Amino acid sequence: MTDYSLAELCICAGADIFRDEHPEVFATLIGLVPRLGGSLAKKTFLPGLMMSDGEFYTVSEPVPVGKRNGYVPKKEGHIGYERVFDIIPKGNRHAFVGPVQVDKFGQMNLSAIGDYAAPKVTMLGVRGLPGNTVNNRTSMFFANHNKRAFVPGEVDMVSGAGYNRARYPDGKYPPGLDHRRIITNLCVLDFEGPDHAIRVRSLHPGVSFEEVQDNTGFDLIRPDQLGETPAPTQAQLDIIAALDPQNRRETIFKDNPPGQRAA
Repeated sequence: MTDYSLAELCICAGADIFRDEHPEVFATLIGLVPRLGGSLAKKTFLPGLMMSDGEFYTVSEPVPVGKRNGYVPKKEGHIGYERVFDIIPKGNRHAFVGPVQVDKFGQMNLSAIGDYAAPKVTMLGVRGLPGNTVNNRTSMFFANHNKRAFVPGEVDMVSGAGYNRARYPDGKYPPGLDHRRIITNLCVLDFEGPDHAIRVRSLHPGVSFEEVQDNTGFDLIRPDQLGETPAPTQAQLDIIAALDPQNRRETIFKDNPPGQRAA
């Protein structure tokens, strides 16, 4: 059996969210797991995925993370904010992001923890989440799957839209609202339950459904056929190593645990 880390398992699961994408989709990848997941997808099965160098250009191949040590990005064109804002309402975009809270509706919080009038913690604000979530496909990554992140009720501040009919005129969802996956340290979730309820799609090796549910502040859907998150192949691990030559992925989870949890 190939040895792999939990981080590498999540990166491969992150790549898999792009399996059913348009062959020339623009990806916005915020955070290390989304960045490496999208890059792995482009290198393996979605060569037309459009991504940036993290600065100002679109590139023909993913730029390795960390110090570039002489690597020169293969630039194809400009992708400044003005062009991004042109792309967002057109819908051919997948934003893979890392909020701090999510609720049963898929509403995300990236702004404040606690009462909004007197928050315990303030963070980045809503940033681009409102426009992203009502126009584009959205996926999420959480390094710590617990009830502080997967909260009961609603998130403390709705930064990104979700499937909460009470928040829309006439209860109608925005036509561009399309949440896809949530990758965590325990499992992969999707929104394929009744009325877009959050469902456990796969369990990471050694994790039980009961453990996932116990760490979630709302009820999850359990499908009849609940499988295990696929282990990375050696080919995928080799590509990830090339995309992350300084092994920054080992910092994603404390102590860099293995992907196959011991019994």
